[in-house]
Amino acid sequence: MGYSSLRACVDDLERIGQLRRIDVELDARLEIAEVQRRVYAAGGPALYFSRVRGTPFPMLGNLFGTLERARFIFRDALRSVERLFELKVDPSRAWKRPLRYASVPWTALTMLPKRTRSAAVLAHRTTISQLPQLVSWPDDGGGFITLPQVYTEDPDAPGPMRANLGMYRVQLTGNDYAQDQQIGVHYQIHRGIGVHHSAALKRGQRLPVNIYVGGPPAMALAAVMPLPEGLPELVFAGALNRRGIRLFTPERGGPALHADADFCITGYIEDALLPEGPFGDHLGYYSLKHDYPVLRVESVHHRKDAIWPFTVVGRPPQEDTTFGALISEITGPVIPTVVAGVRAVHAVDAAGVHPLLLALGSERYRPYDNRDVRPEELLTQANAILGQGQMSLAKYLLIADHSDNPELDVHDVEAFLRHVLERFDARRDLHFQTETTIDTLDYTGTGLNRGSKVVIAARGPKRRELPRDVPAGFVPPEGLRAPRVCVPGVLALTGPLHAGTEGAGFLERLCAQLPLSHQVNAFPWVVVCDDSEFCARSLNNFLWTTFTRSNPAADIQGVGARIRDKHWGAEGALFIDARRKPGYAPPLLEDPKVSARIDQLAVRGGPLHGLF
Repeated sequence: MGYSSLRACVDDLERIGQLRRIDVELDARLEIAEVQRRVYAAGGPALYFSRVRGTPFPMLGNLFGTLERARFIFRDALRSVERLFELKVDPSRAWKRPLRYASVPWTALTMLPKRTRSAAVLAHRTTISQLPQLVSWPDDGGGFITLPQVYTEDPDAPGPMRANLGMYRVQLTGNDYAQDQQIGVHYQIHRGIGVHHSAALKRGQRLPVNIYVGGPPAMALAAVMPLPEGLPELVFAGALNRRGIRLFTPERGGPALHADADFCITGYIEDALLPEGPFGDHLGYYSLKHDYPVLRVESVHHRKDAIWPFTVVGRPPQEDTTFGALISEITGPVIPTVVAGVRAVHAVDAAGVHPLLLALGSERYRPYDNRDVRPEELLTQANAILGQGQMSLAKYLLIADHSDNPELDVHDVEAFLRHVLERFDARRDLHFQTETTIDTLDYTGTGLNRGSKVVIAARGPKRRELPRDVPAGFVPPEGLRAPRVCVPGVLALTGPLHAGTEGAGFLERLCAQLPLSHQVNAFPWVVVCDDSEFCARSLNNFLWTTFTRSNPAADIQGVGARIRDKHWGAEGALFIDARRKPGYAPPLLEDPKVSARIDQLAVRGGPLHGLF
């Protein structure tokens, strides 16, 4: 079934016991976010906060808190949407397997946006300051919308079929914004709104923007979906909701309004930039204050029974992990048709999504010659992956040959790492890209959006056995201590603080002095970090520490390193410097006083008892 409104979805979840109403008054500053994080970690229900301090509107959290609940919300459409996605990428599938795609024509009939003469979202007007001001982490710069649907139309070809619907961070209050008149719109590189903004500037026009909050849940998923070229987000949302998205054309002109949204903020992008942030983000650190576009607010509307949905991001896993899992289920089967020869790609959530990609490729270049087994077509496929939309923001791409182990699964991260570590040759199989773009939220590079990438390719039979324990009598290299094994083949060592003479050149000097006979070379990877015990305590800790705290070109060193024909390689162990460095953003930590209050509300007999 499709939902006509967010309220219909809430009622449906409450009917099946998948929603909990919280009637105690809570503050949108820190308290509500802390409750949501705890309930998410416990695999708990969606949360309806009926009394939110400082606003007349209820808030809805943890809507997509479990994959099972997300599948339930879209239960009647997932299969047909997967078929639609497949045909959009490769239309020839329709005549090859007609029974599989028999439902697609019906899906197509329901998916197109529909014009309407009325709009529930226009029932009432309010102001920015009356909206819920969600502050998720203590140092956030103000109140934020965390599930916005930012809608723009192409200035060169207005209308919904060329429109962009994206989930870009929106700051409502704080910093230098004029209250109720200006809000911040933080959009990163490789985003569709940027194309529209550029087109408007080229035409000498201002870019109108509508920001929707709420409405049928399909709109939120569509806003984060990496869709094939030519498939508009509104069309995808209609297919996912099994009914066309209703659009209302304002009398004054401008972009269409989503008639069934709970809230709509209308305005236009101003010429000036203003500081936006800080904001506790999905890498587990704050994104710092930077200049971003500003929306001049013209109106704020809401429907009669409006609900304010939100999410909380932070160090993974969080609720956006579910978005990623659902997207993977829908798009995973079509990856081979997007990049020839690629069997599967996985953006590792625990590593912050963009920092680490795992991929399975195919080697088909020389099936007649197996005398020199080395990555060949894998490198072509790696370049193609790094040329695809948001995957181009990856820092580490590990790619393996599917034929070496047809059972290998990119989602089994530890097994995949083990496979690569057993096979790669550090002398030839590391391929760096320097002075390139990385995720805006990643501060490990040389500047905002600037850093490096490395492709590590693995092909052929095992070339080494991976140590699972620290060898008896192991003596760490000078200046390092507390050896711990993270996963087979990966050793973590605590290093000196990254400051002064122990900074950028420390590991390079260390590796240059280490002989190949040293025991550390039994490990293909060595992670130097601030706390090896923490790093090795779990797979997630290893992934988060290693890949969110390193810039490949600057932080990978090797024993017996050399450069030949401008290609860097190493004879012995690779060292990854995953220490915190000057200029890094601080990690996210809860406010102890807020944590204590939530603890108190959760005791037996309290309003939050049994939730987590």
